[in-house]
Amino acid sequence: MSKHVSTRPTFLSHANPFVPAVGMGNPHLQTLWGPLLRKPTLLARTRERLWLQDGDFLDMDWHGPDESDKPLVLVLHGLTGSSNSPYVAGLQKAMAALGWPSVALNWRGCSGEPNLLSRSYHSGASEDLAEVIAHLRSLRPLAPIYAAGYSLGGNVLLKYLGESGAGSDLQGAVAVSVPFRLDECANRIGQGFSRVYQRHFMREMLAYIRDKQHRFQHEGISEGLAELAALGSLENMRTFWDFDGRVTAPLHGFTDATDYYRRASSRYYLGQIQTPTLIIQSSDDPFVFPHSLPEPSELSSCTEFELHTKGGHVGFVEGSLRNPRYYLERRIPLWLCATQERDGSPTS
Repeated sequence: MSKHVSTRPTFLSHANPFVPAVGMGNPHLQTLWGPLLRKPTLLARTRERLWLQDGDFLDMDWHGPDESDKPLVLVLHGLTGSSNSPYVAGLQKAMAALGWPSVALNWRGCSGEPNLLSRSYHSGASEDLAEVIAHLRSLRPLAPIYAAGYSLGGNVLLKYLGESGAGSDLQGAVAVSVPFRLDECANRIGQGFSRVYQRHFMREMLAYIRDKQHRFQHEGISEGLAELAALGSLENMRTFWDFDGRVTAPLHGFTDATDYYRRASSRYYLGQIQTPTLIIQSSDDPFVFPHSLPEPSELSSCTEFELHTKGGHVGFVEGSLRNPRYYLERRIPLWLCATQERDGSPTS
């Protein structure tokens, strides 16, 4: 299975422009529509549990035809999401309509069942992604494997691709609404209306850690209990900087929030990517400063960067309020099929 490499990066593309739904040009409407107003996508899925080398586990949800030689799409959700996130289920449904199987990964602790270790998932957890991809390759040795990551999932995916270089086991990848610079994202989400998102994320993340502290204590889980107890009461945490400095960093081997942001931000890995990659971003993303977007010179020659004027954060709702459609579920399958055909293999 070959990997096509283009002659230069494409920073802007107007071949498949996104046009927001009538009355939905506001980035916050775009961002909030999916989690608040989108009708659930019901799928028949099969769950698989992957045991990791450190003794923890990841749950993955399979959908689509069970054919081992078909192209396979791995879908990666964002912060506090899961395989049930609307954009995940929507893409799985869209790929199945084309005859492609897909598998949606739940990061540690996101499948509805708490993970076993004191650590959890974070924006730089490319080691977990590498284990997942290696597992999928062992299951489907002949199948082309692609990945699509959203927000945090997109950051992890790009980091993995940069770290892997020519050794990536993916034939192509799509990253959407990526927080390329985690430090700047932490600043952006603390400004203006975006503080609403920050409060939501903080509430979810703190509740999860408090529950884990209580569970480890109540169930007498000795391994990791000291690390969780050392976090303290978690009071007076309001920002990403607070959480990542006092929780993410100590639980995952980082010195502090600055160290975590520097080592986990995907922007520093973009130039080493050697897998065909599409990045879809909007310039009005309420999580990402415009200056946080990479310059064309930072992209590798096999990366296409589509920057849309509108779209919000993992929004991209087109059509109308009465009949909304989801651009990403049109654009991502189109690009994946084109990449598969370009590399000389049939899509079905």
